[in-house]
Amino acid sequence: MGDWYRETGFFIAVILAPIMVACSPQQDQAAVETAQAEVQAASGSRPAAAPTPAELAAMRYTGIIAGGVTLQDGRWEGEPFVEGAASRPVVGMVQDFTLTGDLDNDGLDEAVAILWESSGGSGTNSYVAVVGRRDARLVNIATALIGDRVQLRDARIADGRVELDVVQQGPDDAACCPTETATRVWVLADEGLSEMDASHKGTLSLLDLQGQEWLLVSLGRDVPVLDSLEVTLTFSADGVAGHSGCNRYFGAANPGEQSGELRFGPLGGTRMACPPAAMDFETHYLQMLAGVTRYGFLNGQLALTVQQDDSVSVLLFSPRDL
Repeated sequence: MGDWYRETGFFIAVILAPIMVACSPQQDQAAVETAQAEVQAASGSRPAAAPTPAELAAMRYTGIIAGGVTLQDGRWEGEPFVEGAASRPVVGMVQDFTLTGDLDNDGLDEAVAILWESSGGSGTNSYVAVVGRRDARLVNIATALIGDRVQLRDARIADGRVELDVVQQGPDDAACCPTETATRVWVLADEGLSEMDASHKGTLSLLDLQGQEWLLVSLGRDVPVLDSLEVTLTFSADGVAGHSGCNRYFGAANPGEQSGELRFGPLGGTRMACPPAAMDFETHYLQMLAGVTRYGFLNGQLALTVQQDDSVSVLLFSPRDL
């Protein structure tokens, strides 16, 4: 299953390496204005743009693997731990998930990337990384560990801080199955990224899925939704409902004994006829819903784990406000 399973297994990463060469909030205003003026002059009197996702995917990062790693197309692979063996250290950047904002109060935007690191075992560490332009160079300013198998629900830069809504391992959780919801906050300071006290919200429940319409984006590994179809999922106190590509469906959403467990059914729906491709897709989707066993989050998306016979796959949904 490789990298796809590491990401769809609810592992997230964001990198921030302690190489503070940027202006810090403690510098006096005159120095900040001078540095900003120099950058603007070098870029045609226009503020330097934040690093792009393509630039982040080709950056050198420290604070993850000893000696640092340089990504190529968002990925780095080290040498096998044992010659001839398959297990080796791997670092990857989470695609399509970056933030931009001014983290050091110098008037210029930095970029935040999320990276993951795996050494071939069951765990996957995630990191938050800050990258900025300094003297016309891209610099990995700081790197901070988020944790092992932490699920990312949402992320933002607010008031110059990196804020992540996560599901993480609680005091009584097994390493595989985090259930504690929290908001974690990092501030960029002279010594790097400094994490503030986390705001613990409670235990993951189906209430966390309500208030949004979830739009299907993938039926498992590399299986996108047909462009002509819109497949949705909405949770409420009464159960679950949505559009399955041709018809409307509805039914029960049953939590299990453990947080994160979920079963659907029985499901009912309307009986409209549609083109064969839409009908086939709808049948496949509803069959997968019937096999759902767990729910969690992957880089801001809702991830439903599906168990069918001896295979495991994941349904991915993007949030859309109601």
